[in-house]
Amino acid sequence: MGLPGGFEWIIILIAILLLFGGRKIPELMRGLGQGIREFNAAKATVKENIEQGMKEDPKPIEPQEGSAK
Repeated sequence: MGLPGGFEWIIILIAILLLFGGRKIPELMRGLGQGIREFNAAKATVKENIEQGMKEDPKPIEPQEGSAK
C-alpha cells in the first residue's frame, strides 16, 4: 500500500469538493497555510534556542551542602 496515484487523487479531490463545497475550500486552505506557518515559526524558534544553548559555555556543577548521602 503506497501513496495514491493520479486517479486516486482525482477521486480524493472530488470527495473533498462534495464534502466541503466550493466556498469552504478556500477557508480550509487558508487555515492549513496558517497552521503550517505557525509550525515552521515554532520549529525555527526551537532550533535557535538549541543552537544558542550549544554556544553557551557549560556551567560547572557545584555540589550543594548536605546533598551527599
